[in-house]
Amino acid sequence: MSIHGISRLPHMQLEHHHHHEPHRSQHSGWLRAAVLGANDGLISTSSLMLGMVTAHAAPATILLSGIAGLAAGALSMAAGEYVSVSSQADAEHADIRIEREALREHPEAELHELTQIYMQRGLEPVLARQVAEQLTAHDDLAAHLRDEVGIHDMQRARPVQAALASAGSFTVGALPPVLLAWLWQGEGLSLAIVISTSILLAVLGYVAERVAGGGGFKGALRVLLWGSLAQAATALIGWAFGVSAG
Repeated sequence: MSIHGISRLPHMQLEHHHHHEPHRSQHSGWLRAAVLGANDGLISTSSLMLGMVTAHAAPATILLSGIAGLAAGALSMAAGEYVSVSSQADAEHADIRIEREALREHPEAELHELTQIYMQRGLEPVLARQVAEQLTAHDDLAAHLRDEVGIHDMQRARPVQAALASAGSFTVGALPPVLLAWLWQGEGLSLAIVISTSILLAVLGYVAERVAGGGGFKGALRVLLWGSLAQAATALIGWAFGVSAG
């Protein structure tokens, strides 16, 4: 018994072993949206507030401009994302309706079409036909949507989820400069906004590139460069208006 049990143990362990390869591209969709929203929130809000500071606005006005920028930006991101993803969802629903009708009216032609797709991907004609028949028997609509149209269930357009995610990421990015203006006492607010925003932009760019599989430093420099340009432009505009008003 012990001999047979020992002899079967490696085989049993191999049967229960699952090989898993993490792929970076799986994170590309949500990562891009999160980074875009946070970058927009951080850069636009800090730049707006920096422009108000250099224009010599009152502290309450600076804080109010940051809050207004946060609210307007988050709602704008949510609305834009909802409209964009809703259009994508409408196109997906139209494709689903077309495929469902085609499968009902021309099942053999659709099966041949699926076979041709697998042949183009490298399968032998007989094997391609077998794969097409088995997938059609399992779920014909899902097979055609995935392999013919390119619609995957995990990547389906979800407008409400996309809108909330965009608004949330924008808010997270916009909060630090607003909180800084609220808590800061005394002089040097402009320098504090520049330093804190630059650090956060570098961290955000570094983390985003690391998650995507890169080294991190190029991403940090890229985000920091464009953020600094935006801050410099708004600070210059604020200074010019402050001088002219003075």
